[in-house]
Amino acid sequence: MTPSGEHDPLAKSLKGLVSPPQRTSLGEYVYDTLKHAVVSGDMAPGTRMVESRLAGALGISRTPVREAFHKLEREHLVRRSPAGGFFVVGLTRADVEETFGIRSILESYAARLAALKHEKKELEPLEEKIREYQGHLDKGRLDALPKINTEFHDLLYALSRSPRLVKMINDLRDLIFRFRQVILKREDMARLSNEDHLLMLEHMKKRDADKVEKLVREHILRGQDIVLKAFDDEFSK
Repeated sequence: MTPSGEHDPLAKSLKGLVSPPQRTSLGEYVYDTLKHAVVSGDMAPGTRMVESRLAGALGISRTPVREAFHKLEREHLVRRSPAGGFFVVGLTRADVEETFGIRSILESYAARLAALKHEKKELEPLEEKIREYQGHLDKGRLDALPKINTEFHDLLYALSRSPRLVKMINDLRDLIFRFRQVILKREDMARLSNEDHLLMLEHMKKRDADKVEKLVREHILRGQDIVLKAFDDEFSK
């Protein structure tokens, strides 16, 4: 039996998807929408996606849907199902450890370069993100925090003046965002995260590259501990 739209995660994710914005192809629009649904958690691991049903729901041919599925498969966000169609891929403990290990090296190095290469006026957007984050945190709007957190880190690493390094970090963006949602659901961790950001900014102003690098590495590895604990708790139920 096909689930009703009310309880169907695929239908829920496609709510409001009518036509692509100008200069965006239908295939790209379907891909972007499905990717956002997977990364944001709207479509949970194991959710089955059937090409014909999705195309029918949108009133479009199966070609752009097929293209979107293939792109998501290459990015390891979905996998082919033996029963037909695709399903959303979950994260493994090895994914967590590998991703955080790589992040701790790349991002701490980017922060080190940023501490050395930034101009004073370029720290103002970082201060604004810290204030914006704190405002949402104080009002209990935890759902808004992963996006602001990501923006803070993007601004920080851009100051490294190393496009190749930033690209390497951005290649992990989707996995990182999924992890941040786990970490920032906990209010104590959400508060500690912004305290870390304040310390990073303080030492950026001093151009203390060693301290900034150390703070970012510790910040990331603390997040790893939280995600691994959540992972282990989930599978011990």
